[in-house]
Amino acid sequence: MHGNAKNTDEYLQDLPEWQQANLSLFRDLVHKVSPDIIEEIKWGVPVFLLGKRLAFAMSAFKEHTKYNFITNGALLNDSNNLFNNGLESKKSRGIDLQEGQSLDKAALEDLIKHAIDEL
Repeated sequence: MHGNAKNTDEYLQDLPEWQQANLSLFRDLVHKVSPDIIEEIKWGVPVFLLGKRLAFAMSAFKEHTKYNFITNGALLNDSNNLFNNGLESKKSRGIDLQEGQSLDKAALEDLIKHAIDEL
């Protein structure tokens, strides 16, 4: 089970294919935008740190996957309306995707870039 994963690859390996694809997309874009970002497992899910600053987390649930913009999601201009979770938070924002849902990859990459730039 992914709750005991020691690294992101272990976390992803037993997930359904659609969840692996959603989370791998996010992971790949984060590394494309910020090659120096570090992956760790915290709270049982993959997180991404730049220096010691927590930037993102990603996770799988029974019916959806989640991309969390932890440190500064609430401060970002989401002109493409990708954020659909945590909209009331003063700090973070999330993107939930259910099986079969997709989003604009370029818009997600742009949002990740802005989050990294604002850290």
